[in-house]
Amino acid sequence: MNKNFRILALGDVCGPRAVEYLSKNLWRKRKELGVDMVIANGENSAEPNGIDKESARTLFDSGVDVITTGNHVWRKSSVFNYLDDEEKILRPLNFPDQNPGHGACIAKIDGYRVLVMNVMGCAYTDADSSAFTAVERALLKNEGSYDFAVLDIHAESTGEKKAVAYDFSDRISVIFGTHTHVQTNDAQILSGKCAYITDLGMTGAVDSILGVKKEAVIYKMKTKMLSKFDFADGEIEAQGAIFDINTDTGVALYCEAVKF
Repeated sequence: MNKNFRILALGDVCGPRAVEYLSKNLWRKRKELGVDMVIANGENSAEPNGIDKESARTLFDSGVDVITTGNHVWRKSSVFNYLDDEEKILRPLNFPDQNPGHGACIAKIDGYRVLVMNVMGCAYTDADSSAFTAVERALLKNEGSYDFAVLDIHAESTGEKKAVAYDFSDRISVIFGTHTHVQTNDAQILSGKCAYITDLGMTGAVDSILGVKKEAVIYKMKTKMLSKFDFADGEIEAQGAIFDINTDTGVALYCEAVKF
C-alpha cells in the first residue's frame, strides 16, 4: 500500500540549553507534524562544543532516531568508545577508517530500512577524502539492505553541497546540508526524485551569532584576538526541514524548511 514516510531533520544542536529545549518539545512536535523519523546534527550539543554521552543520550530520549555530526565530533575523547558502540551516532564517512565511530547506519523505522549517511565537505575543511567517493562506497556497501537513503553533508561550501546532491539525486531520497548554522530558503526536489535543502540551520539561541554570544564573535573579528565562544542565552529555536518520501518508489515528494 502506498504510504508516505516523513522525516524531520534538525540543524546543528548548539549547547545543553538547545538539548533541553528538544527534550521538552520534540515529541510533541513529532506528533503535530506527523513525523516518522527524526535526524539531528549533534556535533555541538555538549559544552563548550562537540558531543558527549550525556547529550547524545538526551537527544535520543527526546525523540531523535539518528544523530549526525561533523568536524567537532572528536572534541571530547571521553565519547570515543561510545561512538564505536552506538551505531546511531554518525561521524563523517570521509575521515580515516581507524577513527572512532561509524559514518553510516541503517535505522529500522516502522518496518522501513533507512540508510543514513554523514559526510564532510572538502572545501575549506580538513576532510580526509572526497565526499563523492565516500558516499559512493557507502551506497555500494549497503546495496540491497535499505529501502531509501538519507545524506547529511556537513560542509562550508554551498556549491559543494549542491554538487554532491545533484550527483546522487537519482539514488538518495533526501539530502540536506549542515554546518553553517544558517537556514537556507531553497528546499526543493532535485531531478524529480531527491528532496534537498542547502542548510537546515541550527537549534540554538535566536539572539546569537551561530548560537554563540554575539560579543565574543564580534570581539574576535574586530581584534583578531582569542575569544571564548560560549553558547548564547535567551530564547531557543529549532530549525530544520521536513521531507516526505513515497515508500513504494523511494522518490521524494515534498520538502519544506521549518522552525519551532
